[in-house]
Amino acid sequence: MSNMDPFAAIADRNRRYLLEELRRAPKTVNELAQGLPISRPAVSQHLKALLDSNLVSVTSDGTKRIYAVNSRGFDKLNLWLDQFWG
Repeated sequence: MSNMDPFAAIADRNRRYLLEELRRAPKTVNELAQGLPISRPAVSQHLKALLDSNLVSVTSDGTKRIYAVNSRGFDKLNLWLDQFWG
């Protein structure tokens, strides 16, 4: 797994949309793709970037891969942002 910069990962509006959807509830790629005007393979590529930046996690349930927000992955973002309010 690579270590993509989480700030670079959230710079893309499609990835921010995916994070908003996953904030509501864990979902599969097919469920996430329904709300975007991009292909399912493109959604998978965006999810890989979010996985590589540790912002989402994935679990398997049979043949399904279920994605969820990884709150621990947001620590780096929160630490950087918190310096402006401290």
